[in-house]
Amino acid sequence: MSKDLTKKAAEMLLKGATLLSERCPYCKGVRVMKDGYALCINCGQEPEKKDIPKEKTTQSTKSSLEETLEKKLESVSKELEQESSHEKQQEILKSINLLLETIEKIKNRQ
Repeated sequence: MSKDLTKKAAEMLLKGATLLSERCPYCKGVRVMKDGYALCINCGQEPEKKDIPKEKTTQSTKSSLEETLEKKLESVSKELEQESSHEKQQEILKSINLLLETIEKIKNRQ
């Protein structure tokens, strides 16, 4: 194990690299991985880049109808902010309530 490789591995670890449980395929040495690159501390081999699997984010399962209703809800909410007439405000609030109920029904159906 050369001092240069040890130094490089230490620098990688300080920058957020991780030690791999898989040994080097060439010499069975310890490897350090950073940004998809695995460096063997023993022989210095850098096997091909591997993509590091990222945690799956919860993908949106919203239907296009639900998205449309939520956009409409935003639009109507902005309209409510601008409205000064009490009667018109009441109508808008009824519309908002119906939109919310419909969105909730769609979510429960999925």
